[in-house]
Amino acid sequence: MGVKQISKSLKASGNALGDHFYQLKVLSQKEIEDGRFEHFNHKINTAGVPVIKPSELEIFQLNIGKLCNQTCAHCHVDAGPDRKEENMSFETLERCLYLIKTYGFKTVDITGGAPEMNPHFRWFVENCSALGVKVMVRCNLTIIMANQKYADLPQFFATNKVHVVSSLPHFSASRTDAQRGDGVFEDSIAALKMLNEVGYGKEDAGLVIDLVYNPSGAFLPGDQTTLEAEFKRQLKRKFDIVFNNLYAITNLPISRFLDYLLETGKYLDYMHQLVDAFNPATLNGLMCRNTISISWEGYMYDCDFNQMLDLKFTGKAKHINDFDMDEVLNRNIIVNNHCYGCTAGSGSSCGGEIAS
Repeated sequence: MGVKQISKSLKASGNALGDHFYQLKVLSQKEIEDGRFEHFNHKINTAGVPVIKPSELEIFQLNIGKLCNQTCAHCHVDAGPDRKEENMSFETLERCLYLIKTYGFKTVDITGGAPEMNPHFRWFVENCSALGVKVMVRCNLTIIMANQKYADLPQFFATNKVHVVSSLPHFSASRTDAQRGDGVFEDSIAALKMLNEVGYGKEDAGLVIDLVYNPSGAFLPGDQTTLEAEFKRQLKRKFDIVFNNLYAITNLPISRFLDYLLETGKYLDYMHQLVDAFNPATLNGLMCRNTISISWEGYMYDCDFNQMLDLKFTGKAKHINDFDMDEVLNRNIIVNNHCYGCTAGSGSSCGGEIAS
């Protein structure tokens, strides 16, 4: 990214962007005088979509906590080692498990922070696995190498048939470390080798590991298919590493990436890139239509990005303790200008591109 290494979260460093209200002021153009762009609400209205509504709910995503062993420059969660208090409680995880079982969610998507650092993480994974649902864990890879406590994670994932999704910004050390911190690439490669050793990425093993690519600066990702082929070729040639799929994800203008855009004077240029690349064909496949996102405190959101901006569900039921499926299915999804990130070009979601 070409920005300084980050040692503290925005919240811990007292940055104004540590407050979601200030982020929303920027996104809503209340802090902008020149170079304004069309609001996302108006853009989708022009495309014939007055509101975005949920489709069938399939994915139960939960941010299990903001505690992380890394402080990545692009992190939209503003996670880090200093976010120790924001960890989901056992009682909240029990409630999540009840909802997953009661309402027949097909996939549980566990993210963080480093979700493995939550003290109840393994209990939750084992119990979700016992329900027969697909369990996805967004593992940053370096947690496996952090200390001996996490060294058995590859085997734990394999035993529970966890679908592992891991960020790897590039197949070179310099570009990966610039975004995620010194030494991250080396540890990530070591962790990938450990995952390969227990069967991840291997043909017919039934153990899936997908990698996530996001750009290192203020530009849109390239073609996902092309990127995947190049990542597979380079990782196999250089390190004898294999994986299943590559997800190309657009950087959304929130949290630390928003800080980078503002600090470098690239915010408006980037927003205009996103607006100009708006693709109405992405609207049907948006992840907010088949996913609900749960915060570490148990509040409900349309997506992980809305969660970080504290844009809670519309309607009376805003917390999992008040869950009402009819209300959830009939709500209007909350949008703002950060949604341009998910609808630019081929679109972007937790599963990569969403339109050809």
